[in-house]
Amino acid sequence: MPYTRVRLNAFGGPEELNLETVADLPEPKEGEVRVRVLVTSAAFTDIMIRKGMYPDVKDTPPFTPGYDMVGVVDAVGPGVSRVRPGDRVADLTTIGAYAEYICAPEDSLTPVPQGVSEVDALGMILSAVTPYQMLHRVAKMQAGQSLLIHGAGGAVGTAMLQLARAAEITAFGTDVATKHDLIRSLGATPVDADAAEDRLLAATGGGVDVVFDPLGGESLSRSLHALKPGGMLVAYGFQNEVLGRGGSIPIDFIKLKLWDWLPNGHATAFYSIGAMRRRHPEWFRADLAMLFKMLEEGKIAPIIAKVLPLTEVREAHKQVEAGTVPGKLVLRVGEV
Repeated sequence: MPYTRVRLNAFGGPEELNLETVADLPEPKEGEVRVRVLVTSAAFTDIMIRKGMYPDVKDTPPFTPGYDMVGVVDAVGPGVSRVRPGDRVADLTTIGAYAEYICAPEDSLTPVPQGVSEVDALGMILSAVTPYQMLHRVAKMQAGQSLLIHGAGGAVGTAMLQLARAAEITAFGTDVATKHDLIRSLGATPVDADAAEDRLLAATGGGVDVVFDPLGGESLSRSLHALKPGGMLVAYGFQNEVLGRGGSIPIDFIKLKLWDWLPNGHATAFYSIGAMRRRHPEWFRADLAMLFKMLEEGKIAPIIAKVLPLTEVREAHKQVEAGTVPGKLVLRVGEV
């Protein structure tokens, strides 16, 4: 049976993404499950992968991108016992999810509760596990503390603001002016995206306990100076370099290590959801299950900017790269 997937022909722009028809469905091996994909994401992580700038992906084109997915179990391989055909499941695939069918290890799958839509469930995988783990696993923030997150109006940022509100943490967020009302609606104080160090300090009332920075480059220094004494800077991306706005991934890593070592009263850390999952796979499963529970209880609700068909994958990547998408952009692959 033929199926459709997206093929990245070469590292580069959205034009390198092409739909292709594959003659036969993939067959699950020992311990694997074949999933019929319902939805996947167009996330900034996918932009980095498309450009060949994501450290965790060593594959070279051609391959199928797609960092996360929600789908329905279609077939199971030998030795599979925990899931069965018809079950809805979620996974952080890193690559491969821009396809109508994908095979994945049974152990990597998390059940999706019956009362949760596949679109909302997708909003929890990459975009909510990331801020949840940074907040609770890395920074270990407590009620009464304060945080600043750059790009607060995006998918990760809007999830972080909701998690901060649920944890009674005061939140500030930088982004473009068109997203300030969204940031306010999530209980946070918006700050101009290009605010200088003195403006950040003034807007936050003298600094915050933790800054979460997905930008890298010159933004790291700005973030460091926005901390209170004893505060922590958590970096989790390199958007400036990816978008050609300066910065260097190797130099950013060196800066973070140096600043963490120097007796400057601040701590630094770099967060990678892939690296964290490899070290602690049980944390990923537990945290995603917790977020699904919060979703069911109405304590978090992903901000979905739009849902586009997989056939518009190029346009989706263009919009995410432009930074104009409020919340998460979803790609519809199949129907339930």
